[in-house]
Amino acid sequence: MSKSQAKSRTAYVCNECGADYGKWQGQCGACGAWDTLSGIVLESAAAARSPASRRSGWAGKIDAPAVTALKDVLHDENARVSTGIGEFDRVLGGGLVEGAVVLVGGDPGIGKSTLLLQAVAKLAPDFPCLYVTGEESLAQVAGRAARLGLPVEGINALAETGVERILDQCAELKPRLLVADSVQTLWTESVTAAPGSVSQVRESAARLVRYAKETGTAVFLVGHVTKEGGIAGPRVLEHMVDAVLYFEGDSGSRFRVLRAFKNRFGAVNELGVFAMGEKGLKEVPNPSAIFLSGGSARQPGSCVMVTREGTRPLLVEVQALVDASPLSNPRRVAVGMEQNRLAMLLAVLHRHGGVVVGDQDVFVNVVGGIRVQETAADLPVLLAVLSSLRDQPLAEKTIAFGEVGLSGEIRPVPNGEERLKEAATHGFRRAIVSKANAPRNGSFPGLEVVAVERLADALDAAC
Repeated sequence: MSKSQAKSRTAYVCNECGADYGKWQGQCGACGAWDTLSGIVLESAAAARSPASRRSGWAGKIDAPAVTALKDVLHDENARVSTGIGEFDRVLGGGLVEGAVVLVGGDPGIGKSTLLLQAVAKLAPDFPCLYVTGEESLAQVAGRAARLGLPVEGINALAETGVERILDQCAELKPRLLVADSVQTLWTESVTAAPGSVSQVRESAARLVRYAKETGTAVFLVGHVTKEGGIAGPRVLEHMVDAVLYFEGDSGSRFRVLRAFKNRFGAVNELGVFAMGEKGLKEVPNPSAIFLSGGSARQPGSCVMVTREGTRPLLVEVQALVDASPLSNPRRVAVGMEQNRLAMLLAVLHRHGGVVVGDQDVFVNVVGGIRVQETAADLPVLLAVLSSLRDQPLAEKTIAFGEVGLSGEIRPVPNGEERLKEAATHGFRRAIVSKANAPRNGSFPGLEVVAVERLADALDAAC
């Protein structure tokens, strides 16, 4: 065994939290997860000084970092570059930030590569870009661009998976935007594991993050998702990047939702809404319109709520179906919201509203494929359940929002007046909200605000 080989060792990294250990163990001591440690071969000191590790100027810059007084560092908070796609800019926090690393995940075929190729096509004439594909040939990428009707002048593309060779090309082209599709196909010479393994994904992403921070290049990484819906690979990958964006949407629907789950440069949970067509993804300027049924006839079991995603309010329809259950344990099914919260709300409805659904199957669905994660949906869900149980629609043009407490009180939610303004803009004439969310300075023209304090009051107002 050579001296360089003797100095190499294996570390074990947790796929969930990224903690590393000198030897394998069944449980991660940092996050408590079981059977999540994977081996990674660490490069020896001699390998770190090899010519391969010094490509693109990696080694010298990191060995002797310069200490700089923070007050002397120049920065511009407004230094953003628009991608030319308004909804994409909204999710990013206003546009591209110099040196930002963004991870874009989603189900296969949902539109990740299409969106990034459209953004590159809009930026390329005035903004040097490099589109790196590790899953498709250049002919396939060019064919997609032709089908979408995108201009290809000025777009530089590279079919490569080796990180060192990608960085060599970046050193020559000096792009200001680098797209790597996908991070699971990348590999680096400093790690002996196969492409797609935990160690390769982690080290390849780390080198691209380092390149982005040193050169100020914005980097987009496309990531595959697992069957559980998370980004494939080590969980530490999401901690390494500046922003994590997820594409959501039903495979049978033409609408796609891009959501920010992490963003160091903008609001978290910001939504961008797109419609998939023959020419790729098209922005939806008024998302509230597509999330409403649009039907003129009132239907039992339906209630419109105003949810807030990121920095804007959205009108979303909540539907409920209550039916006699043939089972000894009636079903509670929630699509678009947490199922445990639905069970809790039904218990509150029974205790403080006097409405018994213990022998009924209850199904709740948020229309449009939206997943509502805030408590403002509590009151609309219960009103929709009551409407379905009694087979009686709510009053026409009625909206509701509010958190329901375990003692039956209706609690306020943030940005109440902004939500009411959005409802009035879309022609709603009646709003059932918490008393604390009622407007203090005047009212909104054409909108009657019914302020309630208890669940029983809200149920009476809805009938």
